[in-house]
Amino acid sequence: MSKRMTKARAAVVRTKLYPLGEAVKLVKGGASAKFDETVEIAMNLGVDPKHADQMVRGVVNLPNGTGRTLKVAVFARGAKADEALAAGADVVGAEDLVTIVQGGKIEFDRCIATPDMMPLVGRLGKVLGPRGLMPNPKVGTVTMDIKAAVVASKGGAVEFRAEKAGIVQASVGKVSFGEDKLIENIKALVDAVAKAKPAASKGTYIQRVALSSTMGAGVKVELASLHG
Repeated sequence: MSKRMTKARAAVVRTKLYPLGEAVKLVKGGASAKFDETVEIAMNLGVDPKHADQMVRGVVNLPNGTGRTLKVAVFARGAKADEALAAGADVVGAEDLVTIVQGGKIEFDRCIATPDMMPLVGRLGKVLGPRGLMPNPKVGTVTMDIKAAVVASKGGAVEFRAEKAGIVQASVGKVSFGEDKLIENIKALVDAVAKAKPAASKGTYIQRVALSSTMGAGVKVELASLHG
Protein backbone atom coordinates (compact mmCIF):
# COMPACT_ATOMS: atom_id res chain seq x y z
CA MET A 1 0.00 0.00 0.00
CA SER A 2 1.34 3.45 -0.94
CA LYS A 3 2.22 6.09 1.67
CA ARG A 4 -0.58 8.25 0.26
CA MET A 5 -3.21 5.53 0.72
CA THR A 6 -1.89 4.66 4.19
CA LYS A 7 -2.24 8.29 5.25
CA ALA A 8 -5.73 8.59 3.71
CA ARG A 9 -6.96 5.43 5.46
CA ALA A 10 -5.54 6.55 8.80
CA ALA A 11 -7.98 9.48 8.84
CA VAL A 12 -11.02 7.23 8.35
CA VAL A 13 -12.54 4.77 10.81
CA ARG A 14 -13.49 1.98 8.41
CA THR A 15 -16.37 0.65 10.53
CA LYS A 16 -17.93 4.05 11.23
CA LEU A 17 -20.88 5.53 9.34
CA TYR A 18 -20.29 9.24 8.80
CA PRO A 19 -22.95 11.92 8.23
CA LEU A 20 -22.85 13.03 4.58
CA GLY A 21 -21.25 16.42 5.27
CA GLU A 22 -18.47 14.88 7.33
CA ALA A 23 -17.94 12.10 4.77
CA VAL A 24 -17.50 14.69 2.00
CA LYS A 25 -14.95 16.58 4.12
CA LEU A 26 -12.99 13.38 4.70
CA VAL A 27 -13.00 12.50 1.00
CA LYS A 28 -11.83 15.97 0.01
CA GLY A 29 -9.21 16.01 2.76
CA GLY A 30 -7.88 12.60 1.80
CA ALA A 31 -7.38 13.49 -1.87
CA SER A 32 -3.69 14.23 -2.27
CA ALA A 33 -2.98 13.32 -5.90
CA LYS A 34 -1.48 15.93 -8.22
CA PHE A 35 -4.60 15.93 -10.39
CA ASP A 36 -8.21 16.88 -9.65
CA GLU A 37 -9.54 13.56 -8.42
CA THR A 38 -13.05 12.39 -9.21
CA VAL A 39 -15.45 11.84 -6.31
CA GLU A 40 -17.29 8.55 -6.69
CA ILE A 41 -20.23 6.95 -4.92
CA ALA A 42 -20.90 3.24 -4.51
CA MET A 43 -24.36 2.07 -3.46
CA ASN A 44 -25.20 -1.49 -2.43
CA LEU A 45 -28.85 -2.16 -3.31
CA GLY A 46 -31.18 -4.91 -2.20
CA VAL A 47 -31.75 -6.17 -5.75
CA ASP A 48 -30.54 -9.04 -7.91
CA PRO A 49 -29.80 -7.63 -11.40
CA LYS A 50 -29.82 -11.16 -12.83
CA HIS A 51 -33.62 -10.86 -12.75
CA ALA A 52 -35.01 -8.45 -15.34
CA ASP A 53 -37.70 -7.19 -12.95
CA GLN A 54 -35.02 -6.13 -10.43
CA MET A 55 -32.80 -4.17 -12.80
CA VAL A 56 -32.08 -0.61 -11.67
CA ARG A 57 -31.15 1.81 -14.43
CA GLY A 58 -31.62 5.49 -15.10
CA VAL A 59 -30.07 8.88 -15.70
CA VAL A 60 -29.86 12.00 -13.57
CA ASN A 61 -28.77 15.54 -14.33
CA LEU A 62 -26.42 16.55 -11.52
CA PRO A 63 -27.22 20.14 -10.44
CA ASN A 64 -23.54 21.11 -10.44
CA GLY A 65 -22.30 18.95 -13.30
CA THR A 66 -19.62 16.29 -13.15
CA GLY A 67 -16.57 18.48 -13.66
CA ARG A 68 -15.79 16.43 -16.73
CA THR A 69 -16.61 17.13 -20.36
CA LEU A 70 -17.87 13.99 -22.05
CA LYS A 71 -17.30 13.18 -25.70
CA VAL A 72 -20.66 12.43 -27.28
CA ALA A 73 -21.39 10.40 -30.42
CA VAL A 74 -24.72 10.63 -32.23
CA PHE A 75 -26.17 8.26 -34.80
CA ALA A 76 -28.43 10.40 -36.99
CA ARG A 77 -29.05 11.54 -40.53
CA GLY A 78 -30.03 14.77 -42.26
CA ALA A 79 -31.55 17.52 -40.13
CA LYS A 80 -31.06 15.52 -36.92
CA ALA A 81 -27.36 15.10 -37.70
CA ASP A 82 -27.12 18.87 -38.19
CA GLU A 83 -28.98 19.37 -34.89
CA ALA A 84 -26.49 17.12 -33.12
CA LEU A 85 -23.49 19.02 -34.47
CA ALA A 86 -25.05 22.37 -33.56
CA ALA A 87 -25.67 21.11 -30.01
CA GLY A 88 -22.00 20.20 -29.59
CA ALA A 89 -21.80 16.48 -30.42
CA ASP A 90 -18.22 15.33 -31.01
CA VAL A 91 -18.94 12.56 -33.52
CA VAL A 92 -21.98 12.33 -35.80
CA GLY A 93 -22.74 9.77 -38.49
CA ALA A 94 -24.75 6.81 -39.75
CA GLU A 95 -23.30 3.87 -41.72
CA ASP A 96 -19.91 5.57 -41.70
CA LEU A 97 -19.94 5.75 -37.88
CA VAL A 98 -20.98 2.10 -37.65
CA THR A 99 -17.93 1.17 -39.74
CA ILE A 100 -15.66 3.24 -37.51
CA VAL A 101 -16.99 1.64 -34.31
CA GLN A 102 -16.81 -1.87 -35.81
CA GLY A 103 -13.17 -1.13 -36.54
CA GLY A 104 -12.56 -0.63 -32.82
CA LYS A 105 -12.26 3.15 -32.84
CA ILE A 106 -14.48 4.28 -29.97
CA GLU A 107 -13.48 7.81 -29.04
CA PHE A 108 -16.59 8.83 -27.10
CA ASP A 109 -18.08 8.47 -23.60
CA ARG A 110 -21.81 8.64 -24.39
CA CYS A 111 -23.77 7.41 -27.40
CA ILE A 112 -27.12 8.81 -28.59
CA ALA A 113 -29.31 7.75 -31.51
CA THR A 114 -32.57 8.71 -33.17
CA PRO A 115 -35.16 5.86 -33.09
CA ASP A 116 -34.89 5.24 -36.85
CA MET A 117 -31.18 4.54 -36.48
CA MET A 118 -31.56 1.71 -33.95
CA PRO A 119 -31.73 -1.14 -36.52
CA LEU A 120 -28.33 0.08 -37.70
CA VAL A 121 -26.94 0.67 -34.19
CA GLY A 122 -28.22 -2.75 -33.15
CA ARG A 123 -25.36 -4.30 -35.14
CA LEU A 124 -22.97 -2.78 -32.61
CA GLY A 125 -24.50 -4.42 -29.53
CA LYS A 126 -21.51 -6.69 -28.90
CA VAL A 127 -19.15 -3.71 -29.14
CA LEU A 128 -21.09 -0.98 -27.33
CA GLY A 129 -23.01 -3.15 -24.86
CA PRO A 130 -20.07 -4.33 -22.71
CA ARG A 131 -18.85 -0.73 -22.50
CA GLY A 132 -22.24 0.54 -21.31
CA LEU A 133 -22.55 2.72 -24.41
CA MET A 134 -25.55 1.15 -26.15
CA PRO A 135 -28.28 3.79 -26.67
CA ASN A 136 -31.39 3.08 -24.59
CA PRO A 137 -34.75 4.91 -24.52
CA LYS A 138 -35.02 4.31 -20.75
CA VAL A 139 -32.10 6.66 -20.11
CA GLY A 140 -32.94 9.17 -22.82
CA THR A 141 -30.25 8.18 -25.31
CA VAL A 142 -32.71 7.00 -27.97
CA THR A 143 -34.69 10.12 -28.76
CA MET A 144 -35.84 12.56 -31.41
CA ASP A 145 -34.91 15.46 -29.13
CA ILE A 146 -31.24 15.23 -30.05
CA LYS A 147 -30.38 18.73 -28.92
CA ALA A 148 -31.63 18.17 -25.36
CA ALA A 149 -29.90 14.77 -25.13
CA VAL A 150 -26.54 16.14 -26.30
CA VAL A 151 -26.73 19.20 -24.03
CA ALA A 152 -27.62 17.00 -21.03
CA SER A 153 -24.79 14.57 -21.76
CA LYS A 154 -22.26 17.38 -22.10
CA GLY A 155 -23.54 19.28 -19.10
CA GLY A 156 -23.73 16.77 -16.26
CA ALA A 157 -26.07 13.89 -17.02
CA VAL A 158 -24.93 10.73 -15.23
CA GLU A 159 -26.18 7.32 -16.23
CA PHE A 160 -26.41 4.71 -13.49
CA ARG A 161 -26.96 0.97 -13.59
CA ALA A 162 -26.93 -1.82 -11.03
CA GLU A 163 -24.05 -4.15 -11.82
CA LYS A 164 -23.23 -7.54 -10.28
CA ALA A 165 -24.26 -7.93 -6.65
CA GLY A 166 -26.64 -4.98 -7.02
CA ILE A 167 -23.96 -2.28 -6.84
CA VAL A 168 -24.39 1.14 -8.46
CA GLN A 169 -21.23 3.18 -8.99
CA ALA A 170 -21.15 6.69 -10.38
CA SER A 171 -19.13 9.90 -10.46
CA VAL A 172 -20.61 12.83 -8.55
CA GLY A 173 -18.05 15.58 -9.17
CA LYS A 174 -14.45 16.54 -8.50
CA VAL A 175 -12.59 17.11 -5.22
CA SER A 176 -12.14 20.73 -6.31
CA PHE A 177 -15.93 21.23 -5.99
CA GLY A 178 -17.16 22.99 -2.86
CA GLU A 179 -18.65 20.74 -0.19
CA ASP A 180 -22.16 22.11 -0.78
CA LYS A 181 -21.98 21.35 -4.50
CA LEU A 182 -20.81 17.80 -3.91
CA ILE A 183 -23.56 17.24 -1.33
CA GLU A 184 -26.20 18.54 -3.78
CA ASN A 185 -24.91 16.22 -6.51
CA ILE A 186 -24.80 13.21 -4.19
CA LYS A 187 -28.34 13.78 -2.93
CA ALA A 188 -29.61 14.21 -6.51
CA LEU A 189 -28.09 10.88 -7.54
CA VAL A 190 -29.31 9.04 -4.43
CA ASP A 191 -32.81 10.43 -4.99
CA ALA A 192 -32.79 9.27 -8.63
CA VAL A 193 -31.66 5.77 -7.62
CA ALA A 194 -34.34 5.67 -4.89
CA LYS A 195 -37.03 6.61 -7.44
CA ALA A 196 -35.78 3.86 -9.75
CA LYS A 197 -36.57 1.17 -7.15
CA PRO A 198 -38.15 -1.79 -8.94
CA ALA A 199 -41.48 -3.10 -7.65
CA ALA A 200 -39.91 -6.57 -7.28
CA SER A 201 -37.34 -5.32 -4.77
CA LYS A 202 -38.19 -6.54 -1.26
CA GLY A 203 -36.72 -5.54 2.09
CA THR A 204 -34.19 -2.72 2.48
CA TYR A 205 -33.50 -1.17 -0.92
CA ILE A 206 -30.51 1.11 -0.27
CA GLN A 207 -28.35 -0.94 2.08
CA ARG A 208 -24.90 0.69 2.12
CA VAL A 209 -23.34 3.80 0.63
CA ALA A 210 -19.69 4.81 0.45
CA LEU A 211 -17.80 7.74 -1.03
CA SER A 212 -14.23 7.88 -2.26
CA SER A 213 -11.93 9.87 -4.49
CA THR A 214 -9.93 8.36 -7.34
CA MET A 215 -6.85 7.73 -5.20
CA GLY A 216 -8.41 8.02 -1.73
CA ALA A 217 -9.88 5.73 0.89
CA GLY A 218 -13.55 4.78 1.02
CA VAL A 219 -15.79 6.53 3.57
CA LYS A 220 -19.04 4.87 4.64
CA VAL A 221 -22.06 7.19 4.80
CA GLU A 222 -24.91 7.29 7.32
CA LEU A 223 -28.00 6.54 5.23
CA ALA A 224 -30.34 8.92 7.07
CA SER A 225 -28.09 11.88 6.18
CA LEU A 226 -28.55 11.29 2.44
CA HIS A 227 -32.14 12.49 2.47
CA GLY A 228 -33.64 15.89 3.12
